[in-house]
Amino acid sequence: MMNVGIDTMGGDFAPQEALRGVKKYLEEDKSNGIKITLFGDAEAIKEIIVAENIPTGSIEIVATTQVIGMHEHPTKALKEKTDSSIAAGFQYLAKGKTDAFISAGNTGAMLVGALFNLKTIEGILRPVISSIIPKQNGGTGLILDVGLNADCKPEQLNQFATLGAVYARHVLEIENPKVGLINVGEEEGKGNILTQGTYPLLKENQQINFIGNIEGRDTFNDKADVMVCDGFTGNIILKLAESIYDISKKEAPESGYLNRFNFEIYGGTPVLGVAHPVIVGHGISKATAFSNMIRVAEKMLKTDVLHKLKDAIQPR
Repeated sequence: MMNVGIDTMGGDFAPQEALRGVKKYLEEDKSNGIKITLFGDAEAIKEIIVAENIPTGSIEIVATTQVIGMHEHPTKALKEKTDSSIAAGFQYLAKGKTDAFISAGNTGAMLVGALFNLKTIEGILRPVISSIIPKQNGGTGLILDVGLNADCKPEQLNQFATLGAVYARHVLEIENPKVGLINVGEEEGKGNILTQGTYPLLKENQQINFIGNIEGRDTFNDKADVMVCDGFTGNIILKLAESIYDISKKEAPESGYLNRFNFEIYGGTPVLGVAHPVIVGHGISKATAFSNMIRVAEKMLKTDVLHKLKDAIQPR
């Protein structure tokens, strides 16, 4: 039985929305046989379970006494708050007591926790975080990095492309994902030192279906399924995409496409390159986002995508 750990104390609406997300998942996916381990204030968790009438047959509670705030220094907080819900969640994951870990709490603490508590997959130069981008044709694309690695080397972007292609193939179910390098022009030779150095590596990479450079205007069309860039660029694009949804809710008429920019539909952002599934959620995540984060973790475990990433990085 797969065991997914959840930090119930992370996020602006903790712990209630995290637990409502668990309830939503359990009600909609009754046959999946997943165990859920909840980390946090045990008394508060039990009160909400009763109030929300959440089934407890597949739930375990791990009591913690500390919370890492959204604006605390990640490394310092993890060292000083060893009984926090995030620290305990990573302890369980590292020891194999859980198979995946989810939080909408302090993003920095989640990333530091993933890097220092879990082994990276052998051969990984730098772990990377990715995000779903809705495409106008009804499909979904993947962009990476979106913030973990602000400064990159060409070799790292080349590896991000491989990781993204494997994830897109097995989790997003895109049969032969097209990989594009985000740049300021389509022609080979365009761009800064980083993209000029990355292009020939991607061109020679036999693990991917590289289609060349793509521009910002291609982000939402179907030119590329996997879009590769450094974390500085990717985070700007991600925040721009989030703002499109916010503006559409205030200004635009109802749009099926613009509604797909709602981050809750996709749950959270997986950290690719570490030995276990770690899903980082938005701080304002509510029940739908938490429910879908569990689904992302479930899909990663069921498809054994981490072993497939390892095989792609270390081809036999």
